[in-house]
Amino acid sequence: MVITCQINQQRLWNTLLELGEIGALLEEGTTRLSLSVEDLKARQYVINLMKEAGLKVRIDAVGNIIGKLEGTVKQAPIVLTGSHIDTVFQGGIFDGALGVLGAIEAVRSIKESGFQLKHSIEVVSFTDEEGTRFGTGYIGSKAMAGELDEATFLLTDANGMTYAEAFLQAQLDPRLYKQAKREREELKAYVELHIEQGKVLEEHQLPVGIVTDIQGPIWLDVVVKGHADHAGATPMYMRKDAALAMAELMLDIEKIAKMYDGVGTVGKVNIEPGGVNIIPGLAAFSVDLRHINKESRTKMMNEVYEAINRICQKRDVHAEMDMKKAVDPTSCQVEVIEVIEESCKELDVPTMRLQCGAGHDSLIMAKLTKMGMIFVRSKEGISHNPKEWSDYEDCMIGTQVLLNTLMRLAE
Repeated sequence: MVITCQINQQRLWNTLLELGEIGALLEEGTTRLSLSVEDLKARQYVINLMKEAGLKVRIDAVGNIIGKLEGTVKQAPIVLTGSHIDTVFQGGIFDGALGVLGAIEAVRSIKESGFQLKHSIEVVSFTDEEGTRFGTGYIGSKAMAGELDEATFLLTDANGMTYAEAFLQAQLDPRLYKQAKREREELKAYVELHIEQGKVLEEHQLPVGIVTDIQGPIWLDVVVKGHADHAGATPMYMRKDAALAMAELMLDIEKIAKMYDGVGTVGKVNIEPGGVNIIPGLAAFSVDLRHINKESRTKMMNEVYEAINRICQKRDVHAEMDMKKAVDPTSCQVEVIEVIEESCKELDVPTMRLQCGAGHDSLIMAKLTKMGMIFVRSKEGISHNPKEWSDYEDCMIGTQVLLNTLMRLAE
């Protein structure tokens, strides 16, 4: 199959910049937390764009936005592509958004070219991939894969609003979430275009890469409880300092991650009472553990639990732990990897295979269908940051690779 269909580069770039303005605040990046006012506005932008592209648009039971380009054989399994448009606090304009807007542009270009494909192609903008607002992510993809738990709707955001209430505000019924589930036989494959969020492609001077494996994250919330006392009147040997226990645990998490060649991060911390002359009686922090091998990640987790118990006993404090998220690592299917490689070869695009350290909806979709990922080079590997950037040319190349891949899968 010789593919001559070309994307509209400027149109793609314009949509990236336009979407990036929704939730933007001066030099503080873009913030579109799931189902917030900003996210709802961005969702409407995507819906309008899909309709302009000539796609048949529907919203499923958990708010996934799905635009469909009909194939010639109605019964043929669907090729799915997309990503997400929600962001972290003060994020960039490419994370997730490139995968949604690039997919819309690719499918729009196919439709404009007049190509008739056997399989339908669906573009999906998944609800709440990041998990920033309610502490757990992949809501849309989990629901589609039949993995969403009803308990998710009891979670609250920083203002005390439950996920169920946020659903209702967005005119979604949380009781109907199971209706978003898709069956395996409905889908042929899922392909996600995403920025790398790392420095590997930049180091190798390559515009795009092909993902082989994706790390699975475990998120923990840990609360260490000691005793708040006067900082001047309490000798060092008598203290039950929750903050020092946390600090020691943070260093142990780093050692454990290095020992198993995984990653471990403490990204959120809170110390109470928070006075300059008060010994901290409470220290709360998050733990993010990731590995491409589930067994190794389990060993990391066990080591962290042992460290928590050992340090709490040593410092005469105690800890409470709550697992917020656990997603198994996964591998991309060789069959899809090879199709992406064929597309790169056809376009004369140099590429390489690489692992993925960040979590994506692809992790969940791998439970439902064959899955592959295309990475686009990130400047200096910066992401989840206002300085996140992928060049115009790289975004175009990645989207063209996606287009050719989709056409090969849907032919």
